Amino acid sequence: MNPPRTPAAVSAAATATTPTDTALPIATVPPPAPLALDRSGPVLHVGLNPAAQDDVLSTAVLDALINVLDDLHDQPDVRVLVLSSLGDDFCLGADRREYQDALDADPTGGTLLRIADKAHRLCQALENTHAVTIARVHGKVVGAGLALAAYCDLRAGADTCRFRMPEVGLGLAPAWGGAMGRLISEAGAARIRELMLTCETFDAPTAHRLGLLHKVAPLDALDEAVAAWTKPLARRSPQALLLTKRMLTGYTKAARTADTTLLDSHLLAAQLAGPR
Repeated sequence: MNPPRTPAAVSAAATATTPTDTALPIATVPPPAPLALDRSGPVLHVGLNPAAQDDVLSTAVLDALINVLDDLHDQPDVRVLVLSSLGDDFCLGADRREYQDALDADPTGGTLLRIADKAHRLCQALENTHAVTIARVHGKVVGAGLALAAYCDLRAGADTCRFRMPEVGLGLAPAWGGAMGRLISEAGAARIRELMLTCETFDAPTAHRLGLLHKVAPLDALDEAVAAWTKPLARRSPQALLLTKRMLTGYTKAARTADTTLLDSHLLAAQLAGPR
């Protein structure tokens, strides 16, 4: 049996057999795709975490989602977008490791501000796209993941879902994507105030009572519950869907006497970049 080859032996062998004036190509592994896309007629299914690696909203995921929504401008025949996750959880929130890396690379907070701006752009794109957006959630729905779901028009969740807004417990203001106003308009100020300040975990029936979920179903029946929406929506008049969505969005925003969501990315970046 030949002795095992140590890294040094492998390096020496490569040097001995490879001409010094010839550069060998370095094999690189492409990063996993941040989204899985599947279109069925007028319904576009968008799956987070197709590689089952990390259930967080990294910059790569934000960019990919923004690109998908931007591309819908050229696809008016897409009437419904279903957002789900292929991982164990729908979403565990923003990528805080990426935040720290951004601050290490740029202590001024400029890089972090650009990341936070992407979150705001994504939420506004979800709210304003012509397609009816549906969040299909399961597992844990945490922080920015709840904000992302809240910006969808309709939300269905597995009865085993667990929700949490942990930002205050982490020493942060809940400023991801400008979601506070959206959550308050969907569920009411009193309960959102309680859940944000206490960081209490709540279940799917509670989310349903609050209006954060429109439907609750067993996990194995969740796709059927979503299909009960997508099938009739796919038959509706595109103009009627678009106008109704625009009207609903307008009335919801009119209920906010001052929309401060544009400040959220600056608030988040300034807080994280400042002295702790």
